[in-house]
Amino acid sequence: MKYVLALDQGTTSSRAIVLDRAGTLVAVAQQEFEQIFPQPGWVEHDANEIWSTQSRVADEALQQAGATASDVAAVGITNQRETTVLWDRATGAPIANAIVWQDRRTAADCERLRARGHVDTFRDKTGLVLDAYFSGTKVAWLLDNIAGARAKAERGELAFGTIDSWLAYRLTEGALHITDPSNASRTLLYNIHSNAWDDELLEILDVPRGILPEVKSSSEVYGQITADLAIKGAPLAGIVGDQQAATMGQICIEPGRAKNTYGTGCFFLLNTGQEARPSHNNLLTTVAWQRDGKVDYALEGSVFMGGAIVQWLRDGLGMIESAPQSDVMAESVDGSDGVYFVPALTGLGAPHWDPYARGMIIGITRGTTRNHIARAALEGIAYQVADLADAMQADAGSPITELRVDGGAAASDFLMQFQADLLRIPVVRPTILETTALGAAYMAGLAVGYWESVDEIAQNWQVDRIFEPQMPESQAIHQRARWSEAVERAKGWERGADA
Repeated sequence: MKYVLALDQGTTSSRAIVLDRAGTLVAVAQQEFEQIFPQPGWVEHDANEIWSTQSRVADEALQQAGATASDVAAVGITNQRETTVLWDRATGAPIANAIVWQDRRTAADCERLRARGHVDTFRDKTGLVLDAYFSGTKVAWLLDNIAGARAKAERGELAFGTIDSWLAYRLTEGALHITDPSNASRTLLYNIHSNAWDDELLEILDVPRGILPEVKSSSEVYGQITADLAIKGAPLAGIVGDQQAATMGQICIEPGRAKNTYGTGCFFLLNTGQEARPSHNNLLTTVAWQRDGKVDYALEGSVFMGGAIVQWLRDGLGMIESAPQSDVMAESVDGSDGVYFVPALTGLGAPHWDPYARGMIIGITRGTTRNHIARAALEGIAYQVADLADAMQADAGSPITELRVDGGAAASDFLMQFQADLLRIPVVRPTILETTALGAAYMAGLAVGYWESVDEIAQNWQVDRIFEPQMPESQAIHQRARWSEAVERAKGWERGADA
């Protein structure tokens, strides 16, 4: 068979790629979908729209490739991870909009859990911090706030899943209710050491076991696609959360290798091999993937607003018409002129974990222009990643010698150069930035023997450009210190509004 197809269901768009054995992108199709903001701090998606856009781009990508289902060796899924869907098993209909990983509505619930002394229980079993970011409190919120939901769940009439589970369910017309450890490990419900749903955690969050998907390997044949799509009949053979998929796509398969994805958020992962290494610097310990009966782990730092801040400049402020325009504006000025943009529009992730932080632009003077603000927005992405790198190196006990980068915003030469200047290490950009979809394709292809080994797919990884530090180190230190001051001023803002 000629190809592997990957479904890449992201936070702002659904994408499908067709890949050949050499790792060449034969076809790519993408479609954005609606972002729903019912209240400040709330973010939702229409799960049916996610399915319709994802199925549409799957058909389109296969058509672009001039292929049919018989040409597809396997299909893999990668997905925005913590976004939570609850649906009716009988009808297949979601009982409410999906609650997106960025959503902060359960911040107070997490505070109550912390006050009840559950912090160490969750950290020790799941590798996660108690934060509204993760799925567990989201599904509990749905059960408690959607009329009749909890009673239906107790009767086994509802199914819970992250987006991978939702897509697998729709692709197989309800035959499969599954997930993989990389996604399960993001729910606050999964014990990453025993690799199973945990009864104590389910009891604490009051989530019925009967709504949970079956946890399968990240790379195995789960079943055939039966939905009425162009890929009907092809085997579904890989599931892996988007950031873990990108880690595989970047061939960070050995302990000590690190990558950062510049997508809607930024996600910095360091492979720790088969050791679930605890973090002492507010990072996460997470499952990277499970293959051939073995589980690999990673340390992860998550930034909630990465490339999404550029989307906000476009859609929220109307300041730009397209993402590349922000690069042009940033490079039109020599610096940000003392302006710092803390993009905490949905709180701050690692290493701060402040759901009450809010976005802030500080240092504005009469001389400040749109160009300075655009530059400060891009710089704000890089500062956040630099904070993650510091925490990552402290946890690892050794320096990171290079950072492999991917995601849409990694196409920005300005951002990548500024990132190298802050980190003081080479930033390596591969020729293919669609490494999230690439990782899902690799997982699926390995499961069916399309590729025989990880060593074979490693030959596909090629460098586009290496960015070396150019800024004087003293300047980088000064600017990072000022950034840290700005972050402290943004923290806790929403808590004051509630007082």
